[in-house]
Amino acid sequence: MKRIIIPSLILGTVALLSSCGLYKQYERPSVNTKGMYRDTANIADTLVAKDTTSFGNLPWHEVFTDTKLQQLIDSGLKNNTDLLSAAITVQQSEAQLQAARLSFWPSFEFAGSGTMGIWNFNKPAYSYSLPIEASWTADLFGKLTNAKRAQQAMLLENKDYQQAVRTKVISDIANCYYTLQMLDRQLEITDSTAVLTKNTWDMMKTQKQYGSTDEASVQSGEANYYSVLASIPELKRQILSTENSLSLLIGQSPRTIDRNKLADESLPNDFSTGIPVQMLNNRPDVHSAEMNLAYCYYNVNQARAAFYPSLTINASAAWTNNAGSAIINPGKILAEAVAGLTQPIFEKGQLRANLKVAQLTQQKAYLTWQYDILSAGSEVSNALALYNSSTQKSALQQKQITSLTKNVEIVEKLFKLGSSTYVEIISAQQSLLSAQLSKVSDDFYKMQAVVNLYYALGGGR
Repeated sequence: MKRIIIPSLILGTVALLSSCGLYKQYERPSVNTKGMYRDTANIADTLVAKDTTSFGNLPWHEVFTDTKLQQLIDSGLKNNTDLLSAAITVQQSEAQLQAARLSFWPSFEFAGSGTMGIWNFNKPAYSYSLPIEASWTADLFGKLTNAKRAQQAMLLENKDYQQAVRTKVISDIANCYYTLQMLDRQLEITDSTAVLTKNTWDMMKTQKQYGSTDEASVQSGEANYYSVLASIPELKRQILSTENSLSLLIGQSPRTIDRNKLADESLPNDFSTGIPVQMLNNRPDVHSAEMNLAYCYYNVNQARAAFYPSLTINASAAWTNNAGSAIINPGKILAEAVAGLTQPIFEKGQLRANLKVAQLTQQKAYLTWQYDILSAGSEVSNALALYNSSTQKSALQQKQITSLTKNVEIVEKLFKLGSSTYVEIISAQQSLLSAQLSKVSDDFYKMQAVVNLYYALGGGR
């Protein structure tokens, strides 16, 4: 007997020691976040962020203070289809986690049965059984524990995804709103320029009547006027298309969007990006990728646990009149319990294949997480660079517009005096229009950079 017991104890001890790692919880792998943000002032250096606060931690209504925009964002957070779908996904994960937690408890089933038998046309014999059966699986090697932890990680991943969708909805609504303001301003400038070029064309026609100019100048003035007019339908189409896109974001049918003017907007201009490691927890899509990595980690543990024995205890208690081969009337209680130990020996390589697939899936999840971290840092750098370049360009373009406005006035006066040609006046007007439209675009890019930076830092709370 000792020869049997001692090897069994040794094998059991080895199995127990080798399975200790199956209960180990996920720990974040080392990751290098040094130099994640590039210095926007010097393209050769990286930004060393020392502040512990982050622009991304601000509530969205403190960043976007336009009341009409706030109403649109509120509507989007209530009605956006993607956000509603993400909330349902979270509810599904919560249900799956609850099921994983209950797997530690025994299961109970009622399986009543009854039979009737007649032998050689004698009096029928009736038998019945009213059992309640229970089955309980012992968590010997962490199979159930790792399954529960995997579902916990999945729930956190889906909550992070929900927050990521929320952040994107807020950012997309803000960008669409500011795009409409930009298009409104460009349309306003174009309408004013159309009036200016129409007056210039009328002036050329008047001067032709007095012989101060020729037909070529009149035709050029007319062409310039219609060239400006031709750009107006396209601007209106872009406005309509953007309104439709914004309506879809807030879960409504296409409609006109009430909005303020671009010049009335006020956005933050002092940013704290926070230390890079904060992004690992602050940015929802990055944290979601890490939770997927944790989910894969626990799946690997489950695949390893499949190599170890499983202990299942089945028990039943029944009120029956069929105990053994004799029929007992009235019935009595019958109870039994059976324990079974199952050890996989040869599963046609399926267990090893499952472990290999789980390990490779974990490696892919790790690479995805690493890429998301680098991508997040790149997005922060791009947003800061866009903000700085747009600010600088807008300031220079304002000086250019001031100069071009004076130039148009001077050229018009000289044209009336016959000291300037129609080519000069048309060129001056086109240059002014181009500079004005470019400045509006750069003002929009500056605002878009603020939205993008807020998104890149995990804002949207």
